[in-house]
Amino acid sequence: MTQLARRLGTRDAVAIGLGSMIGAGVFAAFGPAAAAVLPAGTGWALLGALAIAAVVAYANATSSAQLAAQYPVAGGTYVYGRERLGDRWGYLAGWGFVVGKTASCAAMALTFAAYAAPPGWERPVAAAAVVALAAVNYRGVTRTARLTRWIVALVLLALATWTAVVWSGAPAPFAAVPPDGGAAADGTAGGWAVAYGVLQGAGLLFFAFAGYARIATMGEEVRDPRRTIPRAILLALGGAVVVYTVVALTLLAALGLDGIAGTTAPLAVAVEDSSWAGVVVRVGAAAASLGALLALVAGIGRTTLAMAREGDLPRWLSAVHPRFRVPHRAEVTLAAVVVVLVLTVDLRGAIGFSSVGVLLYYAVANAAAFTQTGSDRLYPRWLQVLGLVACVVLVVTLPPSAVLAGLAVFAVGIALRELRLRLRPPR
Repeated sequence: MTQLARRLGTRDAVAIGLGSMIGAGVFAAFGPAAAAVLPAGTGWALLGALAIAAVVAYANATSSAQLAAQYPVAGGTYVYGRERLGDRWGYLAGWGFVVGKTASCAAMALTFAAYAAPPGWERPVAAAAVVALAAVNYRGVTRTARLTRWIVALVLLALATWTAVVWSGAPAPFAAVPPDGGAAADGTAGGWAVAYGVLQGAGLLFFAFAGYARIATMGEEVRDPRRTIPRAILLALGGAVVVYTVVALTLLAALGLDGIAGTTAPLAVAVEDSSWAGVVVRVGAAAASLGALLALVAGIGRTTLAMAREGDLPRWLSAVHPRFRVPHRAEVTLAAVVVVLVLTVDLRGAIGFSSVGVLLYYAVANAAAFTQTGSDRLYPRWLQVLGLVACVVLVVTLPPSAVLAGLAVFAVGIALRELRLRLRPPR
C-alpha cells in the first residue's frame, strides 16, 4: 500500500511550515546576509535584502499554493513539474530538493548539537537527535505536527524573551540603523557593488523562508487541501516575515550591521552580558533546529516517496506503513544517510549549495504554475513571472562557490537519470 492518510488540519500545517522556516534561519542567517550587504554600509540594506527575500518568497508561495490545491499529493514541485512541464523538469526539482535538504538535515542536527551538547560530544548528540526525530516521524504525521507545535511555541517564547532583554538595554530605537553612512556614503562602494550585495543577502535570507514548501510536499496528508494548503502556506509565511523583521530590527539596534556581520551567532552575542538570557537563546536555538529537522525529515520523506512511485528513485522506497501511514522506508533510509553525514562530514562550508537547489526548485514551481488555467488559477500570472525571474537573479548573485557546488550536484542528478533510462529494459 502506498497511499497516505489525510490527517492534518490548517493549524497543523501552519505549525509545520513555521517550524521549518523559523528553525532554518532565525539564529544563523542574518550573519552571512549582513556580511553580503556590508558594501552598502547601512542597516537599511539588510532590511532591504529581507524585504526582497520576503517578496520572492510570497510569489513562490502563491505558486506552490495554487499547484498544491490542484495536485494535493505527496511530492510538491516534483509532482507539479512532471504534470505541467514534463518528467525532466519534475525530476530536477525533486533531485534538488532531496539532495539539498538532506544536507540541510545534517546542518540542523549539527546546529542543535552545537547549542545543546557538551564539547566533544557534538556529533554523537547530533546523530541521536536524527534517530529520535526519525522515530517520531515513523509513528505518524499527527505526532510530527503535535511535537512541531510545541517546538514552535518554545522558539517564539525564547525569541520574545530575547527581544525584550535586548530592547531593555539597547540604545535609542534605530540608533544603529542609519539612513546612510559607511562605504556607500564615503564613495568607496556604490552602484553595482551595493546592488549585488543586497541581492546576495536576499538570496541567503531566502533560504530561511523556504519552509513553507514542506506544507506542499505533505499535500496528500492534508484535509480539504484546496482550502487548507493555500491558507496554511500564506499564514506560515506571514508569521515568519513578522518574526524575521522583529529580529532584524532588534539585531541592528543592538549590534549594528558590522556587529551582525562579524559573528555566526548574532542573537547570542546581543545578550552576552546576560547569562540567563544566553541560556534562553541556547534553548531557543536548539528547539528551532529540532523543529526544522523534524519538518525536513517529513518533507524529504514525502518527496522521496513521490519520486520512488515514478521510478526516479528505487521503487521499494515508495512503501507506506500499513498502521502509521507514513513512507517508513524512505524516512529510515534518510535518517541513516543523515547519521552518516553528521558523524563523518563537516557540512558548514558545503551547505551553501542548498540555496541554489531551493531557488531552482521554486523556479520550476513558478514555471509550472504559469501554465495553470481556468478554476485552477488562484493568483495572477504576473506573480509567477516575478517569482521565476527573481529566483534566477538571486541564484546568479549567490557566492560563486555555492553556485558551482549546486550546479555540480544537479549535473550528477541528470547523469544518474540518463543512465537509469538507458539501462531500463524496453517496454
